[in-house]
Amino acid sequence: MAKHVWKVILAGLAVVIGLLMIGGPAEQKPAEPPPPTQAEAPKVQTRKTVGKTTQNVLDLADAKAQGGVVVDNAGEAEEGGLGAYSQAYRHSVATIGGLAVEQKMKLYQAEHNDVPATHKEFMAKIIAPGTPDEVSLPMLPYYQEYAFDPASKKLVVVEFPAKKEQRAKETN
Repeated sequence: MAKHVWKVILAGLAVVIGLLMIGGPAEQKPAEPPPPTQAEAPKVQTRKTVGKTTQNVLDLADAKAQGGVVVDNAGEAEEGGLGAYSQAYRHSVATIGGLAVEQKMKLYQAEHNDVPATHKEFMAKIIAPGTPDEVSLPMLPYYQEYAFDPASKKLVVVEFPAKKEQRAKETN
């Protein structure tokens, strides 16, 4: 009787192996996500900030037209432990970037008795991409950018609340 049990088990295994070799169950394609509708905004692209630099400085009028708001990164820290650290990082990065630009503006003013009055002039004379004395600024978070304020003739930080809100919706 024990001989017959083993034969049944072996026959069952042979059938299973045969079915698997024939093709087994049909593969199912994973469902493709529906294409984005025109009403949906493209996903917000975050970026690495620590140890990265940029030479992207927006014109303040253009940044405000895109929904940007001038911020003071020395403001109150966000709730929670990590919020305080990230606030301190944003503040130090913006301060360091501002100091580098301020120093170059003072040197430019000493040499020319004036400072750049327009965004185009600021980019060419102070940031000066592609020149030996170019200024590279520390990278800000994805929802903040540097901008040149022609009224105060200073580098400011502009925050885009819509990017921040959209990212929060995407991650929740």
